[in-house]
Amino acid sequence: MIRIAGLFAAFLILAGASFSPASAQDKTITVFAAASMKNALDEIDAAYTARTGVKITASYAASSALAKQIEQGAPADVFVSADTDWMDYAVSKKTINEPSRVNLLGNSIVLIAPKDSRIDNVRIAQGFDLAKLAGDGRIATGDVKSVPVGKYAKAALEKLGAWQAAEPKFAMAESVRAALTLVARGEAALGIVYATDAKVEPGVKIVGSFPADSHPSIIYPVAATTTAKSETSDYLAFLRSSAAKTILEKYGFKFLVSPST
Repeated sequence: MIRIAGLFAAFLILAGASFSPASAQDKTITVFAAASMKNALDEIDAAYTARTGVKITASYAASSALAKQIEQGAPADVFVSADTDWMDYAVSKKTINEPSRVNLLGNSIVLIAPKDSRIDNVRIAQGFDLAKLAGDGRIATGDVKSVPVGKYAKAALEKLGAWQAAEPKFAMAESVRAALTLVARGEAALGIVYATDAKVEPGVKIVGSFPADSHPSIIYPVAATTTAKSETSDYLAFLRSSAAKTILEKYGFKFLVSPST
């Protein structure tokens, strides 16, 4: 009984240490995250630092670019990808601690236009004419060969029969946020971005939503890298917490796991 009580007491001490500022001691965790995560993750990181004292350094870019930077030795502790393909790529390059991987979030893609555009209420369905809708303007999205949002966009347009005619009008951006900026500035007549991106940019409006079955499911996996610091596991636990869920859902993400706390 004494042994069991002692183990239980030790467990309580360890549990109480979770998210504890006392153990932070100026520690820093470096997070490489998909560009679409910026607003939500900045808020989550601020909440985590306030709770633990651990500083978070975040680097945002296209998942493709981040995966390759990690492969080349960039000092990241956490990788958040906007699709499973680039996380799979990182796993194949032995840069990811695979048991730590979790499919954390879901998202959707939408058609956007500048906020003062005459285009509105577009019904996106089989056979819709995106090329005609764009007129003489350009259509912005991420590079369809590598950037996740672009890959989702191309898959949807191919399934809906709109890709071939619209392809010449596409402006391929280095990330979803770069595509969002092109539309917000009026440099592109239309854009295809995540719903979460459209939500945080006052310079654009959503004019249509792509059917969920027109493209592969949009899944954001998160994982620690093979070189991650020991405290990274606590940060990953926080990403799965009720506090993180509240923030992520506020920005329009779909939480795919049961909250851990």
